[in-house]
Amino acid sequence: MRSAHVSPQFHDIDNRPSHAHLMRDETESGFNDQMKAVMLAAGVGRRLFGDGNDDPPKALLQFGDRTLLARHIEVLTQLGVEELIVVVGHKKEMIKEELARVAPKGFARTLFNPRFKESPILSLARAGEVLRSGDRVLFMDADVYYHDDLLKVLIASRHQTCIILDRDFVPGDEPVKTCVRDGVLVDFGKKVFEPHDTVGEWPGFLTMAPDIAQRVADRADELSQGDMPGFVYEDAFCDVMKASEPGTFGYEDVTGIPWIEIDFPEDRERAATEIRAKIAAYKPMSERVGTAAE
Repeated sequence: MRSAHVSPQFHDIDNRPSHAHLMRDETESGFNDQMKAVMLAAGVGRRLFGDGNDDPPKALLQFGDRTLLARHIEVLTQLGVEELIVVVGHKKEMIKEELARVAPKGFARTLFNPRFKESPILSLARAGEVLRSGDRVLFMDADVYYHDDLLKVLIASRHQTCIILDRDFVPGDEPVKTCVRDGVLVDFGKKVFEPHDTVGEWPGFLTMAPDIAQRVADRADELSQGDMPGFVYEDAFCDVMKASEPGTFGYEDVTGIPWIEIDFPEDRERAATEIRAKIAAYKPMSERVGTAAE
């Protein structure tokens, strides 16, 4: 489970990020960049539905009047993303039907991962043709429910390659952690080892410059070797980050923006109640700029 928990030991309201860069001139932000999005939606959702389930993919979970997939597409098109490529596996025809229903014509397509019951690193490797396309790439988990500002902050970042982090989280083995030391990313994953002065939970989205995306594709291929690869896709991102010059991977702090990743039944319930209410009540950062509160 990944979610925007409130944990006092990680939360300092006076140090919340202003996200003022959301209001930068578009020539200084990522809004004008040509970008493709890669979304992983192939898994069977064992932790949510159990083994051997016949349930729809998690991307088709519905909150209010829309599925997660429909929400993703609405935000991506608003932000000017050029194309969405969805890696599918479990119940792939249901994903295709939803794309045909909600996506603008020509905006979305799918790639099939026939080994979708195995490690998710195989789905990242399956997206290699997109990662090697020469375009900037937005990577997305499909099972995240969030306020639009989460993606706006990421895409508006001055960093061509950027990871987002949320400092409000409950430490443990499950969260994917993003670690920073002296303003530079130093570690990333469920298990982290590098000394750091700031840590946040990763909500499942990041952007990659074209050269970084290609290196991630190459590393995903390497980690996918063998009959039963034991790696997760975060390993590919972490390995490329650690092999790059410090500062190549930037980050944005999204603390305070409501979101949750839906892995377990309790996540689904929390998304439908607490997180949905927080999203409805959340005041977008663009509306706060210039107010007395900020």
